[in-house]
Formats: sequence, C-alpha cells, structure tokens
Amino acid sequence: MSGTKRAVNPPNDEDVIMNKDEIGGNWKQLKGKAKEQWGKLTDDDMTVIEGKRDQLVGKIQERYGYEKDQAEKEVSDWEHKNDYRW
Repeated sequence: MSGTKRAVNPPNDEDVIMNKDEIGGNWKQLKGKAKEQWGKLTDDDMTVIEGKRDQLVGKIQERYGYEKDQAEKEVSDWEHKNDYRW
C-alpha cells in the first residue's frame, strides 16, 4: 500500500434528493405495516409522518398515551422486525 489517502467528496444536491426519494419509497412500502402495528394511527397521521421517524414516535405517543421511551422502543423493535432504515 502506498499510504496515500483519497479525498472523500461530500454528497451533492443530486445525491441528497435521491436519498430522500429512496426514503420516501421505502416508507410507502412500509406504511401499511406501520398501520397494522399501530392501528390507532389514522391516514392523516400517516400523511404527517411521511417517513419521518420522530413524527412516528410522536404520533404513537399521542395515540397510545405512551412515554417517549416506550414509543421509541416500539419503533425500534418494528424497524428491526421489518429491516427498515430511515
């Protein structure tokens, strides 16, 4: 090995847009599973959540009366079960 280091280029706007699109696509696929898991979530809730983890946690707290830690654990468990990454 030569010991030279390669520069890492920061993501450009196109990369960021693509990542947001990928996240949105994944969310659309898993939205039904989220509603199965948390049946009290409404279609309006799902529109607000729209792939944002913190919104999902907040809506679970709101609908189920959970403390933040409990809602976070449920979302974490659901993520692992469904192999979901935000």
